[in-house]
Amino acid sequence: MKLAMVKTGASARLVRVDADGRRFWPLETLAPEMPHDMAGLIAALSSGAALPEPEGEGEVLDEAMLLAPLPVPPRNIFCVGKNYHAHAREFAGSGYDSSSTSAADAIPKAPIIFTKPFTSVSGPWDDIPLVPGLDAEVDYEAELAVVIGRGGRCITKADAMKHVFGYTVVNDVTARDLQGKHKQWLLGKGIDGFCPMGPWIVTTDELDAQAMRVTCTVNGEKRQDAVTSDLIFDIPTLIETISLSTALLPGDVIATGTPEGVGIGFKPPRFLRDGDVVECAIEGIGRIRNTLRRVDAAALRGAA
Repeated sequence: MKLAMVKTGASARLVRVDADGRRFWPLETLAPEMPHDMAGLIAALSSGAALPEPEGEGEVLDEAMLLAPLPVPPRNIFCVGKNYHAHAREFAGSGYDSSSTSAADAIPKAPIIFTKPFTSVSGPWDDIPLVPGLDAEVDYEAELAVVIGRGGRCITKADAMKHVFGYTVVNDVTARDLQGKHKQWLLGKGIDGFCPMGPWIVTTDELDAQAMRVTCTVNGEKRQDAVTSDLIFDIPTLIETISLSTALLPGDVIATGTPEGVGIGFKPPRFLRDGDVVECAIEGIGRIRNTLRRVDAAALRGAA
């Protein structure tokens, strides 16, 4: 099952999408008694509620209508640093990794968890903003994101997958200079608009999380290509680790880490520039496609 948020006119609507991603049925007509926000719907479905099967042809889905499936998640996005072996080594050798001093300690011994503010979430086709002062060393990171269904605390690895509702695609966009300057990752990764997400959430019954291919292209050139079986710490381990410290909530998102091939892995680094087009895709889910656009800092001050 695919669930998405779409914009029709001035309204954002929660919808069920067909298997081909071409038609949709609004929840307001398909199941009017169900919550009409994504986190609320996830909580209801994870507690035993069920959506009826769609009837009729539905409405035509134009991909330009799609919004982030969780435009306002319950809280910050949980993220995992250095969770593919090859990427951990390329990051350690890049000069940007303040957590490693040599190739010998490049591979983490426990999951590295940080967060991106929920205000960083943007849609699957939205522009990635290049703000003056934050635009010198912007990088891409295609990632599989886990969406939590049934919440809980102190979840064991054995039970962890029972708490997963589905999956989506994120681009963990990063300002590498800020990441290095501040010796931590919140400011460099938490910039507004630096977490494109989508195109929808696909439920666990349709996917094998251990066998999905993650790819990223920049201006049509393939940069990243890996399989989720290459994760250092698998999804159950991440859920166990995070839930030991804090209760997970329905609608929480865990971005599981990025593969080798990011911009800082090249010599010299290949950072994103105005007009570049980044496409992140995951087999079985779909793709998101975002263009880098320079924005006026003065306009942002006015908007705030």
